[in-house]
Amino acid sequence: MAEAVTRRSCLLGGVAAATQALAAQVPGPRAPARRPNILWILAEDMSPQLGCYGEPLVQTPNLDRLARQSTRFTRAYTAAPVCSPSRSSMITGMYQTSIGAHNHRTIFKKELPAGVRTVPEWLRDADYFTVLCGVGPNKKDNKQSGAKGSGKTDFNFLVKKPFDGYDWGQRRPGQPFFAQLSLAESHKGYGWPLARKTMPRIDQSRLKLPPYWPEHPIARDEYANYLEAIELVDSYVGEIIRRLEEEGLAENTLVFFLGDNGSCTFRGKQFLYEGGIHVPLMVRWPGHVAAGAVREDMINAIDLAAASLAAAGVDQPKKMEGRDFLAPGARGRDRIFAARDRCDIAIERMRCLVEPRYKYIRNFLPGIPYMQANPYKEKQYPTWNLVKQLKAEGKLTPEQALFAADHKPVEELYDLENDPHEVRNLAADAAHNERLRAMRKLLDEWIEQTGDQGRIMEDPVPIYEDYLGKPK
Repeated sequence: MAEAVTRRSCLLGGVAAATQALAAQVPGPRAPARRPNILWILAEDMSPQLGCYGEPLVQTPNLDRLARQSTRFTRAYTAAPVCSPSRSSMITGMYQTSIGAHNHRTIFKKELPAGVRTVPEWLRDADYFTVLCGVGPNKKDNKQSGAKGSGKTDFNFLVKKPFDGYDWGQRRPGQPFFAQLSLAESHKGYGWPLARKTMPRIDQSRLKLPPYWPEHPIARDEYANYLEAIELVDSYVGEIIRRLEEEGLAENTLVFFLGDNGSCTFRGKQFLYEGGIHVPLMVRWPGHVAAGAVREDMINAIDLAAASLAAAGVDQPKKMEGRDFLAPGARGRDRIFAARDRCDIAIERMRCLVEPRYKYIRNFLPGIPYMQANPYKEKQYPTWNLVKQLKAEGKLTPEQALFAADHKPVEELYDLENDPHEVRNLAADAAHNERLRAMRKLLDEWIEQTGDQGRIMEDPVPIYEDYLGKPK
């Protein structure tokens, strides 16, 4: 039986991988010369708290180096604030609401609509070897949770053969590869305590918490641990890039680094505020993408699919909603759309529109509080529980009390330039009536044009026995 794949074998490879890499410098029989390898590095639950994005306390030397070699995007967003719908949208180049993949961890998965396929399927037809790094012959490595860091798909639809292998060293000589590699250390779980033991500690006394976070040791400790987990992710990114360099692949590999959704911190992941959908994005492709450049135009993560296919010389499918933002002279989007639906047992329907300066959020279920029952949040997010406690004690500031309210406003409008923390809702401000009406209309049009399938009760709610009690 083949040896089980570990994180280190995936990142560093072995003799076979090195041999394949040298052979890969010779073009394959069907491929034009120098078709690029394509590598997606997805950091789980990460917002742009990196040194190269201006975070002063975190140490991310490998990602900072990658930024110097890449074009760095300051306004990249995911189409959903949680992993499975976000990943479903990325891998298809489609909004998750367009393909019925909007509920987190869909129970009864269906095949994709006609004309919609995954990036690996399109590239496989173009003779690419497709890789989900870290999923080896030992089944225990194939955990959807992303345990051991690399083998996560988390697609909300059925697909017969998502990937061909678990390491790009498995491809035949001369064959280009597409690889998706997920780094789970920034996700709540084993990475956070490991980072606290192995990475430089964050000076909690220097942390500047957002105004919607309570000023409390529990909150400071959680946020500091998040930054430490980012440092651990950074160390593994360094290993991945070193492997490409050692195997002679770095010059002909198009590398995307991004968060699969926003940070798993209080009011981040699962919500449509900046902390849930604004992610880091760097793109390195020597000779094709400018090194050290910074782009401020807005990019949706569904655009990675179109850019990847274009780089491989594959025509964009007619139905694909993503756009090739790396084409010569191309710019990003004038506006970003994103959606939040059921997460775990938490029934929800939210939609948002982001323009360069303003964000509009519509809450279709205003009677349900932001902080509704959610076992994942209650077990994994200390600050979540702290806010509930402080609310009961009457100790929240007005900014903190907004998210802890018993209901939500139907509409939210924020000036991201003057209110980056999104704590001053302008929806009821008469001075913004015209803007509110315009953004409301644009969101309605998007919902109609995309055939938004985000119906509220079309998918069963999963049963969490540890939360609801075991059935009798």
